[in-house]
Amino acid sequence: MREHLARSLDWGEAHADFDKAVAGLAPELRGRRVHGLPHSAWEILEHLRLAQHDILDFARNPKYEELKWPDDYWPRSPEPPSAKAWDDSVAAFKRDREAVKTLATDKTVDLAARIPHGEKASQTYMRAVLLVIDHNAYHVGELVLLRRLLGAWPPKK
Repeated sequence: MREHLARSLDWGEAHADFDKAVAGLAPELRGRRVHGLPHSAWEILEHLRLAQHDILDFARNPKYEELKWPDDYWPRSPEPPSAKAWDDSVAAFKRDREAVKTLATDKTVDLAARIPHGEKASQTYMRAVLLVIDHNAYHVGELVLLRRLLGAWPPKK
């Protein structure tokens, strides 16, 4: 089960994965919004990064401080401040994804146990991992849809 959870964080079996969804997107398209969709690729990428980091921080940090919704979960601008900011966000997302995989596969962690500083019995390590999987899949789907509407899907090899 632990290995399956870890693989679920970046698999591309049932749908596109994060790595493919962000691969090769032209810099001029990263901040573009399309009619009918509320966010740019940059906004979605940063939201994915921020939310995943927050869930991971909650699971690991006994001094966790709750972020303010929605302000702390979305970037202020639809445009990335630079190409480096895009690359840094992708890299940070991948680092945190690896940390969530480590949490899922760490046999010293009882996945069914309540996170000690959590306030609800439902706030378990398993829930944290599943929440990351579910949240990431949802927003990766948004990235794919946005890229289709921008004429940038599938990524060019």
